[in-house]
Amino acid sequence: MRDRTVGPLWSGRATNRGQWLLAAAGAACVALGIELAVESAWTSGLAPLVMSVVGCLAAGLLILYGTLAFVHVAVTVDDDSLEVRCGHIGLPRRRIRLDELSSAEFEPKVTPRQWGGWGYRWRPELGTAVVVRRGEAVVLRFGDGRLFTVTVDDAETAVRVIRSRLAQLGSATPV
Repeated sequence: MRDRTVGPLWSGRATNRGQWLLAAAGAACVALGIELAVESAWTSGLAPLVMSVVGCLAAGLLILYGTLAFVHVAVTVDDDSLEVRCGHIGLPRRRIRLDELSSAEFEPKVTPRQWGGWGYRWRPELGTAVVVRRGEAVVLRFGDGRLFTVTVDDAETAVRVIRSRLAQLGSATPV
């Protein structure tokens, strides 16, 4: 039986307070949909009313989920894996086994623009990312060459911890 460390070796998070403004817009859309459904006196018929209510509710809920899911990200590194949890309920979530990685790099300047916005992103030339704000990030390279990037505060320390653990596992390539 191998000796396991109790608790995480490293944990960090990143927050984007600006996303709360978008969440407020989503809540306003939901409120408008409810207002239309409850107190509408539309004289043009039921179909336009239903379409308006459903449209407002759908748009509002999509905006709310899309923003609240990516208001913050939490990253944890333990003995054998790295876990990324987004938003208040931790979804989407991704767990990456460290023995699948060949390296970890520190990237000081990641922007939502280079990834096409905030959220869980994929770009053929850049790989997959969780981007909640601009700034520093951890870039993980899998053994097959795929990349995974996550913006998180104190990413440089996270990279040091991951590299140290990869060296212990014997799966890291020299840096």
